[in-house]
Amino acid sequence: MSVNPANPLIVQSDKTLLLDVHADRAEDARAAIMPFAELEKSPEHIHTYRITPLSLWNAASAGLGPDDIAGALDEFSRYQIPSGIVEGFSDVMSRYGKIRMVSADTAQTLPDELFLIVKDEAVRAEVEAVKDLGKYLKKTEHGFSLRLIDRGTVKRELIHIGWPVQDEAMLLNGEDLEFKLRGESLSGRPFTPRDYQVEAARSVLGSGGPGTGYGVVALPCGSGKTIVGMLIMSLLKTNTLILTTNVAAVHQWIEELLDKTELSKEQIAEYSGDSKSVAPVTIATYQIITWRPNREADFPHFKIFRERPWGLIIYDEVHLLPAPVFRVTAELQAVRRLGLTATLIREDGAEDAVFSLVGPKRYDVPWKELEGKGWIAEALCTEIRLDLPEKLKIPYAVAPPREKYRIASENPLKEDIVVQLIENHGDDQILVIGQYLSQLNSLAKLLKAPLITGKTPNAERERIYGSFKRGEVRVIVVSRVANFAIDLPDASMAVQVSGSFGSRQEEAQRLGRILRPKGRNAWFYTLVSRYTVEEDFASNRQKFLAEQGYKYSIQHWAVKQ
Repeated sequence: MSVNPANPLIVQSDKTLLLDVHADRAEDARAAIMPFAELEKSPEHIHTYRITPLSLWNAASAGLGPDDIAGALDEFSRYQIPSGIVEGFSDVMSRYGKIRMVSADTAQTLPDELFLIVKDEAVRAEVEAVKDLGKYLKKTEHGFSLRLIDRGTVKRELIHIGWPVQDEAMLLNGEDLEFKLRGESLSGRPFTPRDYQVEAARSVLGSGGPGTGYGVVALPCGSGKTIVGMLIMSLLKTNTLILTTNVAAVHQWIEELLDKTELSKEQIAEYSGDSKSVAPVTIATYQIITWRPNREADFPHFKIFRERPWGLIIYDEVHLLPAPVFRVTAELQAVRRLGLTATLIREDGAEDAVFSLVGPKRYDVPWKELEGKGWIAEALCTEIRLDLPEKLKIPYAVAPPREKYRIASENPLKEDIVVQLIENHGDDQILVIGQYLSQLNSLAKLLKAPLITGKTPNAERERIYGSFKRGEVRVIVVSRVANFAIDLPDASMAVQVSGSFGSRQEEAQRLGRILRPKGRNAWFYTLVSRYTVEEDFASNRQKFLAEQGYKYSIQHWAVKQ
């Protein structure tokens, strides 16, 4: 190709793609590369994408080939594409499809046995040599056979050794459930799914043939991932099991389903520590599913996966999918499945497990793009640094590493700054979020604000959330439970007093609490003790937010001691 300075894309030999968002055709280029490249950074001017084996297998699973990728790069690249890059893509993508998983027949009732078709003799020998696979696979003329129940486990083990499985074994239809979305919510407000929500639903369902009907949708917090789930439910019209993070999220799903679909209360059930009912649409928590009396015991609530002929499984906050659910997901590989998340970042690096057990990422959109269109609030992120009190400097200096972090996190001078911030933002509804219960208890007493922790009874949580939504309470102090699926649409400010060692995943979740569109800016403050390890962990958070395109400033505050 010839050099074209007007093109928006720069392709680099380290497999990164730089997208100039101000160039003509930048949006067309983004749409072209999104199926095969992962968005890593999206600050103001240049967005960075990376092409990885997982992103290439995502593309292959969607039917793209190396020529499609080469064509997209060639069309939008500003400079000559580095030599050898496209050939490398071909080698990686050719691994997808070397191992095919198929059903024994095409009957509507799945047999107990599936087959791995492995035509390449060397690949077959490599698979046979993996000890962890020996207990699941039996040799056949063209590859291996396996039990239906081991479908997910085998796929996960194979992707670990670099062989993603092309899963063509059929998906079963669940029991029918006839319903549709409302044209307006029960409150009388018109309800129309947004264009990107419709695109996301279509990307998962695809043509309806082999290789479609499952996958992951990544959308920012506050952008309506629940709507995507309900859209897919309304299109499939089948019994649905929804797994989510906590009871508050269960109740939010129920409220949304009753508000925006024609489902009745009798057709929706809660399966949690509070209530264990099953209905055509059942919402369960990960906690109850993974509970067992002791480490040697079975998981008694796994039975819910076999209670009904489910036609769809929705994994809310799929990046938090617990390891035991990974195991039982093996039983659900014949079911259409949807993962919803704001970020596929897993601090344990298990993104490939989500790929193999739930499905490839089918849809993604930059946070700033939705902000620019007004679908999520514009967030202003500020880090406030303050000194440790004199009396804590020596104890901090001689403390072991983990204790250093706690001393810095629980810096008592942070309380004065929290009070000042709340006074400065008299029109905002505010979440004060932290890691340590002693710190949060002290803040709650100081602010005369309700406190929500993991030990707060669900009924009390619901009461506090209700008071906040009605404007009766302006400030809530919350522990790590605020990281996950709490719906407080009027929250416009968060003050983070402590966190989990710079977790990017946690930062995305906490920021998401205030991103619901409100026609005003959202404020996200993080309090950090100067000259401590807290600064090091805060830099991780700062980098993550900057990479998402958020304005991030650092201020130094002096607090009288």
